[in-house]
Amino acid sequence: MSHLSNPLATAEQLYQKTSTNALPIELQDSIRFYTARLTQAAGILLRLPQDITAQANVLLFRYWLVDGLLEHEFSDISAATLYLTAKISASPRSLRSITNVYAYLLSPTPSDPESYYLSESSYISFRNRLLDIEGHVINALGFNTHVALPHPLAVTYLQTLDVFSLPGNKGKDVAKRTIAYLNSALLSPQMLYLTHQPASLATAAIYLAAREIRVKMPEVEWWEVFDCEREELGFLVVGMGSLEGVARRGREVWGEKGWISREDINGELVKLGVNIGNGGQVEDEEAQMARLLDEKVGDA
Repeated sequence: MSHLSNPLATAEQLYQKTSTNALPIELQDSIRFYTARLTQAAGILLRLPQDITAQANVLLFRYWLVDGLLEHEFSDISAATLYLTAKISASPRSLRSITNVYAYLLSPTPSDPESYYLSESSYISFRNRLLDIEGHVINALGFNTHVALPHPLAVTYLQTLDVFSLPGNKGKDVAKRTIAYLNSALLSPQMLYLTHQPASLATAAIYLAAREIRVKMPEVEWWEVFDCEREELGFLVVGMGSLEGVARRGREVWGEKGWISREDINGELVKLGVNIGNGGQVEDEEAQMARLLDEKVGDA
């Protein structure tokens, strides 16, 4: 059964004393939510199967338990993790494809092709960063990249509950909403995929979907058949339903931005008067100018 379970985060990992913990919880939520959403968008543009993108987000959150949220630029760690996950799957993507897609997603004006054009030196710089970060990710994960997803289990559970035999399209509607809840949970800053096994996640998603579609479930405690306790089910139902609030709070801070950077976080920290020390500082102005100069020299 090991292929149906995941290594779960420990209490020490969740509450480790790093520069991450000095960040206000709202900013931590924003980093996780916006970076996971960026990974999802990149997976769509790369035409990757959803299971690969989902695994990438799980690995991304696992990595952050070890090295912290501010160790690398958010878009870089997203790209490196997605590249790694695709590379070890049946649908690998080239570094050139990965860098082109992220250049497009990070462009301030995607309607202008020149805004996301990557020069050769910029591509090489981006590629080298991703390869370096990929090594950090693999090392932090202890070379364990196994991720069991709850989606196949959810379909099996729906068949067991005889949901697909419901009249009309109700069965399909419940299945669609179940998968939607599981996909949304991948973006949750509560890291539900790191704290609960796939069986419990699938059960909670079915519970929410059935309630939303107004499908009557067995009157007995059916979730216990799928190895999910009432208390765990209640926690996951609340957790999966809270993502809308996270997205709303994010829009209040960041507006309609599709992604955020360490510079954005640093700006918010300055506004809040929070100092998290050198370990959490973003690239300073001098380092940024040196990097840009290197790229310009390469273009010459």
